[in-house]
Amino acid sequence: MKIGFLVILFLIGVNSFGASYSKDSLLMGSAFAFTAVDDIEENAIKAVNSAIEEVIRIESLISSWDMNSETSLINKNAGIKPVTVSLELINLIERSLKVSKITNGYFDISFAAIDNIWDFKSEELKIPSDSMISNSIEKIDFKKIIINKNKKTVFLSKKGMKIGFGAIGKGYAADMAKKKMLEYNIESGVINAGGDLIAWGKQENKKNWNVGVVNPDDKYSLISWLEANNTAIVTSGNYEKFIELEGKKYCHIINPKTGRPVLNMKSVTIVCKSAELADALATTVFVLGQNDGLALVERLKGVECIVINEESDMIVSSGIDINKIKKQDD
Repeated sequence: MKIGFLVILFLIGVNSFGASYSKDSLLMGSAFAFTAVDDIEENAIKAVNSAIEEVIRIESLISSWDMNSETSLINKNAGIKPVTVSLELINLIERSLKVSKITNGYFDISFAAIDNIWDFKSEELKIPSDSMISNSIEKIDFKKIIINKNKKTVFLSKKGMKIGFGAIGKGYAADMAKKKMLEYNIESGVINAGGDLIAWGKQENKKNWNVGVVNPDDKYSLISWLEANNTAIVTSGNYEKFIELEGKKYCHIINPKTGRPVLNMKSVTIVCKSAELADALATTVFVLGQNDGLALVERLKGVECIVINEESDMIVSSGIDINKIKKQDD
């Protein structure tokens, strides 16, 4: 699943009408960037600060590092008893389970229980044994996440299970932060939640925002540009955390079904209205691979994707005209 990338999407162009206010902040273990454009600078500042406060609130709700969060309480009581939580968290879990069902478990918030047997921080990767891998994934099963909405409880029915929102949480936070900014009537803005980007409104020239997608073969350059207006764009790639061994690149994106790194993909970019959904689908499509991943996207209304496969070919879903994607040198 998605573990947290550096900034992988770059905003091209600055909106200069009205008063633009931007602020960077380290949140949810990632670099967040907020931009609000408004005729009144003071209002833009208030909107950005409100958005930051919202992300902090969400982090306290879903963080598995905060031992007092609702998520941690659920994990502590796995196999023991149901835990009463907020309706907001139940709704997020329900939406996560819906994605799990759609993807046949290739997206699964119970992936958090996987053992840390792939050490991508080490200078030399040691391939885990088959038994280690098998034991590592045995507690991953979204079907064992039991929700009682009437009682507002969540129960992980197998001891040792854990849930985590590393593959959907930043997208959810970006959507909610945008909602906060809209309460201040911010008609044009951008939120980059550690690479999960959502943009709305237009630039001074009345054109949409342009978002650059990183070249997976050179993360300091762009492979294409996409227009964004009320659009979320999220990329998962193999270029942030990886180790090469015997000519193979082992990236940190692990297939929850096999417990092994994905080998045949370079990057996947998801484009849709919701940063939460784009966040969940980016890594899922990466894990599924080119054919199955594109087939999934084609079944989903309002979702498009760009796939860069192992051969560095760019393949796009049917709603994207590859001939109209802006290139870096255009």
